[in-house]
Amino acid sequence: MTSTAATVLDQLEQLLQSSAMSDEPDDQFDAASAAELIEVLVRAGAVQRRLDAVITTATGRVLDRDLQPREARVSERAGCRDATELLRRALRTDTAAARRYVAGAQATHREMELSSGTALPARYEQLGRALREGDLSIAGLLACTAPLDRVATRLSVADRDDADAVLAQAARGLDLAAEDGRAGPPPTTDELGALAQRIVLLLDPDGQEPEDARAHRRRGLTLGRLRDGTVPVSGALLPEVAGQLQRLLDSLLSPKADPVARPDAGADAESDAVADAMAPGLDRADDGSGGDGELPDPVDPRSPAQMRHDALASILTAAAATGGFPLLGGAAPTLVVSISAEGFASGAERASIEGTGWDVPASVARHTACAGGVQRVLFDERGAIVGLGTTARIFTALQRRAIILRDRECVIPGCHVTANWCELHHVREYADGGPTHTDNGVALCWHHHRTLDTSGWEIRMQRGVPEIRGPAWWDAHRQWRRPRIRAGTEQALSAALSRGAGVRFR
Repeated sequence: MTSTAATVLDQLEQLLQSSAMSDEPDDQFDAASAAELIEVLVRAGAVQRRLDAVITTATGRVLDRDLQPREARVSERAGCRDATELLRRALRTDTAAARRYVAGAQATHREMELSSGTALPARYEQLGRALREGDLSIAGLLACTAPLDRVATRLSVADRDDADAVLAQAARGLDLAAEDGRAGPPPTTDELGALAQRIVLLLDPDGQEPEDARAHRRRGLTLGRLRDGTVPVSGALLPEVAGQLQRLLDSLLSPKADPVARPDAGADAESDAVADAMAPGLDRADDGSGGDGELPDPVDPRSPAQMRHDALASILTAAAATGGFPLLGGAAPTLVVSISAEGFASGAERASIEGTGWDVPASVARHTACAGGVQRVLFDERGAIVGLGTTARIFTALQRRAIILRDRECVIPGCHVTANWCELHHVREYADGGPTHTDNGVALCWHHHRTLDTSGWEIRMQRGVPEIRGPAWWDAHRQWRRPRIRAGTEQALSAALSRGAGVRFR
C-alpha cells in the first residue's frame, strides 16, 4: 500500500472513531445551544466536502485503472461492471449519486501522458483544486461544470479555462468585484450554478437562440393510457408555461404566504349587501354552536405531489367554469360522465368518461352535474336517458359571488384554498330536494368536495351560515362549529374580535 493511500485510510479511521454516535443520537444534542448546533452543521459540511474530494479523486484512479489490461481493472476485481456500480456498492448510495462522483472525476481528474508519464492538466483544473482544498462540494462542482459542458463545442479552451478560474474564485467566497480580492461568505450550490449560467451567456451569447428553438420544438404534453386507476402524464413545458403553472399552483398550495384576498377585487358595498341579504345571520353571536373553535388546523395527509394534482384539478375546474373557451361541437367544452340510474343509486357501478374509454368510480358522477364544465348523464337498463344535469342545479353567477364573499375559503378547517377556486356544494343534495340557493351552498375545494363522503367531515346550514363537524380524531366532542372567522363582512370580523377581547382575554 502506498504511503499516501495509507495516510488517507488512517485519517478516515480517525474520523470514524471520533464521530461515532451513541445508540440515541438525539441525546448528544439535547443540551446544545443554537450556536453549537449551527457550528456542528458547518463543520459537518466541511468534513463532507473533504470526503467528496477523497471519493472523487479515488474514482478518477478507478476510471484510469479500468482502461488498463483486465488484471489491473479495479471495478472488475470488485465484481462490478463499472465504476458507477462499484461506488454504489462501496458507498451504499444510489445510482444517481454514484454517477455524480464519476462525472466529477471525469471533470477534474488529471490523465497521464502515455509517452512521458507526466500528468496532463484536468479539464477543470482550478475547480478540481477548490474541490480538493475543501472549498467546493461535488454538487457545487457539477453545478459549475454542467452549463459549460453543454456548450463545450462552442467554447475555446482559453474561454473554458477563464470560466474555470472565475468559478473557482467564486467558490472560495472571493468577491469578484473587489479589487483587493477579499473573501466573503462562500456561495451556495444554487448561486454557483446561476453564476455559471451567466458566464455561459457572456461567452456564448448566440448559443442560446438555437437552444431556444430546440426547446420550442421539444415542447409537448402527453396523456398516457389509463393504468391502475390513473392516467400518466409526460411532456416538457416551456419555461414561461411552467412558470405560469407554478404561480397558479403556489397560489393554491401556499395561501398563507399572502392573506386571502377578497375575490372579485374591487367589490363594492352593493356586493357586501348582496352577500348579507342572501346569507343572513353572519353578524350574529355564536348561539352555542361551538364558535370558531379552538382546535388546531387538521394535518393534511396528502403528499406534495398529491396536493399539486388537486391544485391542478382546481385550476382546470375554474377554467372550465369561465365559459371563455372555444366551442366544441357547437357547445362549450364539457366533460360528460355517464352511468346507469341504478348504478348511480347503488354506487356499485362504474361511471364512464365520454370520448376516453376510461371508467371512474360512481362517486365521480355524484360530484358532477353540469357544473364547472362537467355534466352527468343517467341511463336506464335499455340505454334511454333518464337523468341529465340541468341548469336548475347550477348556482347562478350572482349566487356564486355571494357564496364566495361569505365563505372566502374552502369551509373545511385548515384548508385555505380561496373560494373563487372552489366548487360549490349542495349541502342537501339536489337529488334529495335540496334547493340551488345560497342557504344550501358552500365552497369546497376540489379535494374536499370529492372526499366529503368518506373523510368524516359533515356540513349543515344554520340560518344561511355553514357549520362544520369534524371527525372524532380531530374533535373528540364532535361539536358543530362555524368555519373560522372567514364568513361575513369586515364588520362581522370586528364584532367577533370585540366579543373575543371581552371573553377570552380579560
